[in-house]
Amino acid sequence: MKSQLRRAVRTALVGAVGVCVLAACGGESKDKDASGGASGPKTVTLVSHDSFAASDAVLKEFTAQTGYTVKVLKSGDAGTALNKEILTKGSPQGDVFFGVDNTLLSRALDNDLFTPYEAKGLDQVAQEVRLDAGKHRVTPVDTGDICVNYDKKFFADKKLAPPRTFADLAKPEYKNMLVVENAATSSPGLGFLLGTIGEYGESGWQSYWNKLKDNGVKVVDGWEQAYNEEFSGSAGGKKAKADRPLVVSYASSPPVEVLYSEPQPAEAPTGVATGTCFRQIEFAGLLTGAKNEAGGKALLDFLISKKFQEDMPLNMFVNPVVKDAKLPALFTKHGAVVEKPETVAADTIAKNREQWVRSWSSLVVK
Repeated sequence: MKSQLRRAVRTALVGAVGVCVLAACGGESKDKDASGGASGPKTVTLVSHDSFAASDAVLKEFTAQTGYTVKVLKSGDAGTALNKEILTKGSPQGDVFFGVDNTLLSRALDNDLFTPYEAKGLDQVAQEVRLDAGKHRVTPVDTGDICVNYDKKFFADKKLAPPRTFADLAKPEYKNMLVVENAATSSPGLGFLLGTIGEYGESGWQSYWNKLKDNGVKVVDGWEQAYNEEFSGSAGGKKAKADRPLVVSYASSPPVEVLYSEPQPAEAPTGVATGTCFRQIEFAGLLTGAKNEAGGKALLDFLISKKFQEDMPLNMFVNPVVKDAKLPALFTKHGAVVEKPETVAADTIAKNREQWVRSWSSLVVK
């Protein structure tokens, strides 16, 4: 699952490639311009956070079906990428934007970034993720659960049960163990804050964060620092001799640790505290002022096709939104199933997000 599923664990593992023409990535593009030309296939530009990834075979299939080559323009994390589009609205950098999630969706919609389009196959997308139903300014593409991850070896060595819930994290036995991302600068950091608001309500979340602060929570700017430098359970954290065995990451982080290890372990070295999760939904939309509107619509159709949806889990480590899309065995074996993630209504987030972040920053960071 931009940004992130932004989003996130995917950034460090997939890697940012800047601008890449993805039906022949690494090869020389024959395109004359973004609207196509007689010398080669037309190009459709997808603007996204740094974590977008898809297999070459799937992108080539899109080209074969439509004649459009996909060019990906990566623009930083989810918040940064969205800010760039807001600054250039009406004269966008590309044709489709991917990676705005439910925590920031209102900012995109309030700024009229997208031209409405009802993607083909939308009837196969779960109803609960269609947060702009009826208007079709954005199309849901994936979901991911932001959750606390724990270092299995650390807790086994200490003969201490890992935390399972938000309440557990504030207990004295977990003092000085948790690292979180800054809610003002990080998509997973904001998601975790919203998870605590979903759990404790608007009247109780600040008291909860006071308890976390008293219990030694550490705040860093972003996911990569938290996960790869501060968290003792990750491959990067082990190299950095990190000393925090709890980190805000994703329910899909354990499969990543398995997939990129050599040799692959039989069991993931990290686990997920499934009672600490907030569900993130990522969307894509046709940018207002897109030079290749027809190509953009075709790409939105493709993003919710079964082919693309089944390609996502081991490329972006997110869950598909199409009902009959299948998950790969490695993803289901090592990832956590979150039955009851915390959620906050999109309109509630829209009304309160800025004030919540300011209050959180004043309480926890300053």
